[in-house]
Amino acid sequence: MVTTRHGFKGVLAGLLLACLCVQGAIAADVNGIKFDDTAKVAGKDLVLNGAGMRTKFIVKVYAAGLYLTEKKNTVADIAKLEGPRRLALVMVRDVSSESFGESFMTGINNNVGDAEKAKYVSQISKFGEMFGAIPGLKKGDVLHLDWIPGSGTVTELNGKKIGEVVPDLGFYNAVLRIWIGDKPADGSLKPALLGGR
Repeated sequence: MVTTRHGFKGVLAGLLLACLCVQGAIAADVNGIKFDDTAKVAGKDLVLNGAGMRTKFIVKVYAAGLYLTEKKNTVADIAKLEGPRRLALVMVRDVSSESFGESFMTGINNNVGDAEKAKYVSQISKFGEMFGAIPGLKKGDVLHLDWIPGSGTVTELNGKKIGEVVPDLGFYNAVLRIWIGDKPADGSLKPALLGGR
């Protein structure tokens, strides 16, 4: 009787450990920041395409995860995808709204041509106003940049919507190029978001 009970407990412990190992393998861990393997956006289940750390002069700034309807490893394939998308940023240090806004504009200027920028000038301006309206980003803050078909680019800070909805998919793709474009904000983060290691 005792042997059976211990044997049963051993099997349960083994199953629990196996489940935990599988779960750990599915979700991404970026320097202690965990990204779920899926996210629900606009009622759709998205998969984690990739995740990595944004560093600036060796200082860790935020962890980023890209969620798509299906895994893709090129910018062109991502731009063609139908359905919602999410870029999730988890801050690992405090950043002022001015600094974050400047980084955003630098990323846009480095990856978006003049003609395309002219097309999205009012939308870029709205994003600038949004960053100016928040006091800054604190360590642990979670920023979501979501593309929602039929609506537009929706930005949330810690689950609360900030700024206006920006209705153009081309603009969302331009914003994504800050991280995955030809001149990304961080050369090691780009391949991580594109599913590389």
